[in-house]
Amino acid sequence: MNEMDISAEACLDLGNLDAPVLLFGGPYSNLRATQAMRAEADRLGIAADHVICTGDVVAYAAEPAATTELIMNWGITTVMGNCEESFGWAADDCGCGFEEGTDCDLMSRRWYAHAHQLLQPNHRAWMRALPRIVYFTLGGRRMAVVHGSVDSINEFVFEAGDDAVKRAGLDALAVDGVIGGHSGVPFTQILDDRLWHNAGVIGMPANDGTPRVWYSVLRAGPDGIAVEHAALDYDHAGAAAAMRADKLPEGYATCLETGLWPNMDVMPDAERQKVGQVLSPSTVFWPTAKRTAAE
Repeated sequence: MNEMDISAEACLDLGNLDAPVLLFGGPYSNLRATQAMRAEADRLGIAADHVICTGDVVAYAAEPAATTELIMNWGITTVMGNCEESFGWAADDCGCGFEEGTDCDLMSRRWYAHAHQLLQPNHRAWMRALPRIVYFTLGGRRMAVVHGSVDSINEFVFEAGDDAVKRAGLDALAVDGVIGGHSGVPFTQILDDRLWHNAGVIGMPANDGTPRVWYSVLRAGPDGIAVEHAALDYDHAGAAAAMRADKLPEGYATCLETGLWPNMDVMPDAERQKVGQVLSPSTVFWPTAKRTAAE
């Protein structure tokens, strides 16, 4: 795993946000899904300065340059993911954290080479300049957005994973909530009075047997924050066809259509047992922290 830089120079603080915040991860070079996400933000009336991407703009799908251009021109806040780190500094691989020799590792070599060929110097410069941690305050709650875990940019953090990792990250950053990406599956956990949230990704389905992709909206109210998990439909058939036209790994092209990942090596056993279980849009309410009489 790649150790995270949490120095002040690597961070961006958006300050207090006074309107709903839209979150999504992993565009993954999927231009059609990213176009649909921008259209959905417009439909919801959420401005670019209240939209945050948790990183990995470029990965599996066919259109890395066009997807990067869309995100850059949209003007949203984007956290550096392991893919931005790798492409930004022209690394030999994606730094995804796949074990060497696994199917995911072998397939990643193909899409990484494809994207490496198409990305331009201005795209790489933008990636190098992205923050590794983004802070904001919503409804009186201090939040931090990272790509993987607080300790590592490419650590997979799942709902069924070790809660000690989540608690340690919350403690390390001294925040009320952490928003992570990288793992590709949406979830929200309230740990005592603190939050760990993953909005999911828009570039690939959530392994639930449907081609839908996922994002979330955080809405602050007088009694707390509503965390809304929402599904997004888009032209997945067109995205899969574009991958096949460029001879990218068939496993990922098929995944766009079936909603099932080609490999689950990165998942804990408890997560693998949920494969194919259709996710439903949902809202988790995170109540305002209880105050003592002295406060």
